Amino acid sequence: MSAASLLCDIGAAAVGASIVFAAVLAAGFFLLVTVIKNTYVCPPSEVLIFSGRRRLLRLPGGQVSDKPEVGFRVVRGGRAMRIPLIETVDRMMLTNMVIELSVTNAYSRGGVPLKVQAVANVKVPSEEPLLHNAIERFLGYPREGIMRVAKDTLEGNLRGVIAELSPEEINQQKVIFQQKLIEEADKDLQRLGLVLDNLQIQNISDEVGYLGSVGRVRTAQVTKSAKIAEVKASASAQVQKARNQMQAEIAKIETDMQVAQKETERRIVEARTRREAEISEVRGQVAAQVAEAKAQLLQWEARTEQVRRKLQADVVAPAQARKSKAEADAKAQAASITAQGRAAASALTSLAQAYLAGGRNARESLLLQKLLPVFEQLTGTMKAIKVDRLTVLPASSVNSAGSAIGPTLIVANEQVRAATGVDLLGGLQRRMSTPGNEPSPQPPSPPPAPTRNRHRE
Repeated sequence: MSAASLLCDIGAAAVGASIVFAAVLAAGFFLLVTVIKNTYVCPPSEVLIFSGRRRLLRLPGGQVSDKPEVGFRVVRGGRAMRIPLIETVDRMMLTNMVIELSVTNAYSRGGVPLKVQAVANVKVPSEEPLLHNAIERFLGYPREGIMRVAKDTLEGNLRGVIAELSPEEINQQKVIFQQKLIEEADKDLQRLGLVLDNLQIQNISDEVGYLGSVGRVRTAQVTKSAKIAEVKASASAQVQKARNQMQAEIAKIETDMQVAQKETERRIVEARTRREAEISEVRGQVAAQVAEAKAQLLQWEARTEQVRRKLQADVVAPAQARKSKAEADAKAQAASITAQGRAAASALTSLAQAYLAGGRNARESLLLQKLLPVFEQLTGTMKAIKVDRLTVLPASSVNSAGSAIGPTLIVANEQVRAATGVDLLGGLQRRMSTPGNEPSPQPPSPPPAPTRNRHRE
C-alpha cells in the first residue's frame, strides 16, 4: 500500500468521525430543545391538563372513581413534561370570578315582582371530582363564557328562592334568604364543576311600590305603637310620679317624726348628762378645795420645816460654829500666852542670872542698849540707811570672866529673840525705866521677820 492511499484512508476516517460527532451534537441539541419546549411549569393559581393518554382516575383518598379511565392527567402546581406527538396541554385558571347578579320582575310569594341585586364569588375547584366536572365542561372554554354560565345559573336559582319567600321575609330576613340561595346555587354549580365561595345581597326593591307601602304601613304602625307607648309611658310616669310624691311625703313625715323623737331623746339624754356633769363638777370643786387645803397644809408644814432648817442653818449653826471657833481661838491663845510666858520667864531667869554674873559689865551693856534711840536721832539727818540692828561689842580681848559677860548676854538675847520672839534686854530696859523699877509681865511680841543683822565693831 502506498503512502498516498494511506493518507486518503486517514482523511476519510477523520471526515467520518467529524460527521458522527456533528450528528451526535445536533441530536443532543435537538433533544435539549425538545425537553425545554415540552416542559411546563404550573403556578398555584392554575392547573395543567395533559390530554392524549388514558389513565386511571383516582380520588384524593386513593379510591378509584366511577369512571376509572380518563384521557387526561392533571398537574396542580409544580412542573411536568409533555410527551411530544401524543399529549396536548391546556391551562385552566383557579382564580376567583366576581359575578354581578341583577334579577328584575322576579315574582315572590304572593305575586309581587321584585328587583334583586347581588354579588357572587365563583371559582374552579382544585379538588376531585369537582375539577373533573369542570374539565369536562369548560376545558378550552373562555373565562367570560364560564362567568356567563355561572351568572345564568345563579340568577335562575335566585328567582327560584325569591318565589319561595314573601317580600317581607326577603327584605327583613336577608341572612335566611342568602343561606337558602347558597344552598340552591351550590348544588347546581357543583354539577357544573364550580364552587360558590360567597354571595351577598346588595339591594332589594320593587317597581310597584309594594315595599314602600309595606314600609309606610309598618311606619304608621310603629308610629301608632310609639305614640300609644308614649301616652302609656306618660300616664305611667304621671302615676308613678304621684306615687313617688306620696311616698316622699310619707317618708318625709316619718323622717320628721323620727327626727322629733330623736331630738326628744337627745334632750333627755342631754339633761341627764348635764345633771350628772353638774354633780360631777360640784364634786370636783369640793375635791379640789379639799386637795387644795391638804396641799396648803403640806405647804405650811414644808414651810415650817424650811424655816426651822433655815434658822438652824442661818442662826444656830453659825452661832455654834462661832462658839466652837472662839473656844478653839481661846484655847490656842491661852496655849500661846502660856508658852510665851514660860519662855519669857525662862529668858528672864537666864537674863537675871547672866546680869548677876556679869556685874558692872552687864550694867554697861544695858546702858549701851539705852543709847540706841540716841544714835537713831543722831543718824536721822544722814542718808537713809536701813539698819535692822546694831550691836556693839567691846574691843578688849582680855580673857577674864567679866570681859566675856557682855558678848555672852547679847548672843543669848539674840538667840532667845530668834527662837521665841521675846526681847529680854528690851524687857529689862522697860522694866528699869518704869517708876519703882517693878518688873511687870509683858505679852510676848511676835517674832521679827528674818532680817540681815549688821554688826559694827
